[in-house]
Amino acid sequence: MTREAAAAPAERPACPAPLERPASLAPTERPACPAPPKRPVGPAPPKRLGVLGTLVLDTVDRPGHALAPGLWGGIAYSLAAFDHVLPPGWTIVPLVKLGADLAEPGRRCLRTLSCSADLSRIRVMGERNNQVELRYSSSGRRTERLHGGVPGWSGEEIARLLPPLDALYVNFISGMELDLEAARRLRRVAAGPVYADLHSLFLGVESDGRRSPRALPEAADFAACFDFVQMNEDEFALFQSSSGSGVSAAAHAMRGRAKLLAVTRGPGGADLVQAPDGIATPETTRVPPARSCQDGDPTGCGDAWGAAFFARLLDGAPPSHAAADANAVAAANLDCSGALAFRAALARRRPGATRPPRLDASAAWVADGPPPAAEPAPPREVRP
Repeated sequence: MTREAAAAPAERPACPAPLERPASLAPTERPACPAPPKRPVGPAPPKRLGVLGTLVLDTVDRPGHALAPGLWGGIAYSLAAFDHVLPPGWTIVPLVKLGADLAEPGRRCLRTLSCSADLSRIRVMGERNNQVELRYSSSGRRTERLHGGVPGWSGEEIARLLPPLDALYVNFISGMELDLEAARRLRRVAAGPVYADLHSLFLGVESDGRRSPRALPEAADFAACFDFVQMNEDEFALFQSSSGSGVSAAAHAMRGRAKLLAVTRGPGGADLVQAPDGIATPETTRVPPARSCQDGDPTGCGDAWGAAFFARLLDGAPPSHAAADANAVAAANLDCSGALAFRAALARRRPGATRPPRLDASAAWVADGPPPAAEPAPPREVRP
């Protein structure tokens, strides 16, 4: 091979002919890109607030008033307040165990609440439903006597129920809703904010059903399982005495999950106990009452207060503003007898709301005749 032949460049392979453009497309047109998938149009799905407590049938005996039997109470007061105050975008999921004897009336009571869209967590138990006699003295103090009683929720049940919920409100209406093991399980699995009214944890039950105040050595351990904790002033005194160390029970609870303790004081308003970042000793803020609260039926006021307070916190209100609104809601309950009458009174106050039918003391039983009494009681005259 000659030098010249070796130096000649190698031939390049011929380029493939360009693809022919479809005749249907003009030279400047491009094929259209596929459209992106459409996002769903409409409001976001509602957030889910679990409300755990016990539905109770109350008999209320107050000086100067006729005996009032067959009033729905307990967690029904909290649900009524939530129905009025809960911010838009939330729906209620009641976590309630009903006794077999009052299962159907209990379901009808819960269905009257417009925010309770999901009743799938209602459980019917073989035990009798909780029925309570409340007898008030002239000083406003009261005694309680319990008949029947459904069991509480186990840690395993709590672990199954909580994951779909965005927040949880717990009210120890009977004091048997959760034991400490279940409360600690709740603390581990709850992702959203959790509120608890410790209430009847501080009441023992005697053999005849009478309930009386008791010390609760593990009170601070219970409180440490929740973000927001509520007690009344008598319960708070028992709570503070539960600490066996040099650290106050409030400080002990705030070393756990607790961020705020709310102490309701009836006509005195409410105290908010908090430990801001970097502050070792909790600080207390007094929130005055909405109005004079000396007269009226106080049954359920604490339950209504806690629900209104937590609802406003979920809406982003500062704690002091939330407590002021809760004071007003609780004061409105003084003018009512029974949770259904309270719900109806709140509904009539809602701007633009359709006026609901008036509910009397035995509204839950209109279609069923008189309510079953816990024990036969003789006719009683109104006392002066």
